[in-house]
Amino acid sequence: MDHYVTGSAIRALREKKKLTQKQLAEILAVSDKTVSKWETGRGLPDITLLEPLAAALSVSVTELLSGECITNENRSGNLKRSKFYVCPVCGNVIWASGEGSFSCCGISLPPIETEEADDKHVIMAERVENEWYVTMDHPMTKEHYISFFALVTGERAQIVNLYPEQNAEARFFMRGRGQLYAYCNRHGMFSIIV
Repeated sequence: MDHYVTGSAIRALREKKKLTQKQLAEILAVSDKTVSKWETGRGLPDITLLEPLAAALSVSVTELLSGECITNENRSGNLKRSKFYVCPVCGNVIWASGEGSFSCCGISLPPIETEEADDKHVIMAERVENEWYVTMDHPMTKEHYISFFALVTGERAQIVNLYPEQNAEARFFMRGRGQLYAYCNRHGMFSIIV
């Protein structure tokens, strides 16, 4: 994170929640003068108060630190609007049925955008009985590899994690048409419709 929580963010979130400084102070077991100091920039909340402060203001710690509320507009959970988030530090993969606010290893994660396919990232999907057998002719070294394959249909999402030095292949149950994704740790996300 580039910055710590700002007083203007605390004030805006408190007012949006329709809390007075005194009410917020009571929830956090601090004085209303302490909350006033935070909001005027004459002091900062102790790091141990960030989670309780975020909970009191009904936001995530990430939203509190960034000062931006993230509203999930995708109320219906349409799987065709799936988003993937990958931590550049540890490689954790987060899948969501819509855009959200996620962080890992202290980093706010942006959704991964799908890249235009090229001849080095060709996803091959072959029907084998009631499954898709998915492969890629791609290096699988510790430095350059396919991190995961995912198949998202209208009713489910299936993800197969891959690791360096294994084959870039996976099997998925066939359940109607869907979007098949492959994530290269160096070049990003590629997809095809199956």
